[in-house]
Amino acid sequence: MRLPQLFKTLPFVLSIEIFPPKTADGDVALRRHLQTLVEYEPSFVSCTYGAGGSTQDRTLQWCREIQSDFRRTAMTHFTCVGSTRDELLNWLDQAVAAGIQNVMALRGDPPAGQETFQTAAGGLSNANELVELIRSKHPNLGIGVAGYPEKHQEASSMDVDLQHLKRKVDAGADAVFTQLFFVNENFFSFRDRCDELGIRIPIVPGIMPITDFARIKRITSMCGTVFPVSLATRLEAVKDDPQAQFEIGVEHAIQQCEELRTAGVPGIHFYALNKSDACQRILDTMQMQVKQ
Repeated sequence: MRLPQLFKTLPFVLSIEIFPPKTADGDVALRRHLQTLVEYEPSFVSCTYGAGGSTQDRTLQWCREIQSDFRRTAMTHFTCVGSTRDELLNWLDQAVAAGIQNVMALRGDPPAGQETFQTAAGGLSNANELVELIRSKHPNLGIGVAGYPEKHQEASSMDVDLQHLKRKVDAGADAVFTQLFFVNENFFSFRDRCDELGIRIPIVPGIMPITDFARIKRITSMCGTVFPVSLATRLEAVKDDPQAQFEIGVEHAIQQCEELRTAGVPGIHFYALNKSDACQRILDTMQMQVKQ
């Protein structure tokens, strides 16, 4: 089912994001975790590229498996990194031929060894160009784009970043999925400012449950996410106790999700990090199961 249909027909769109594992053992573990997560009947499961678009083929393989073996709608990530326009169109054709109906259109992060994004010769420079390309070749695809409640770290200001988002929406995006955040007030402010700009498509908060404080610190340092001091203090106090970190992180995520749902968000997009335990606890607590 395409994104516009999902948001039109379902009262709440629950989605899970995974990434292609690097090993055969990782594949086995992910299948086990996915089997648990699909019991909650997510509206779709998205699959990322590796850094610099390095796992394109694996991404497509996993999207096929999500749809054929796990019987859930799949969304493939799709970036501009290192590809010409023709290569992008070719890969897009492959995705459509595989039965993929939804694409997360992203500029993409620089590959290893590059500090800044560099447009490939004959390629695209940003996500709104990618949205335009998708719409021109496959107008019926569902298209998601990224939003940044605390601004993209490369943007000079929040105003500039919101204008980038508006261009993606005007190019034909169907929904916005946000980068992870831990302060709901920042999401609500972002949502209000999007509304002021005339952005009327669904804006879905992205939630990453904290299960490993050291890993989350690395992730947030790379993307510039605001981390509450009070939460960091609690986690620092149990830095040698993985189970305590898990409990604190999941508790915070549950509080976030309950407040967000009360505030009328159209869905929640979980960055599961290829694990099921945290999402399972959150969804059980919230009794969140979405019927297709």
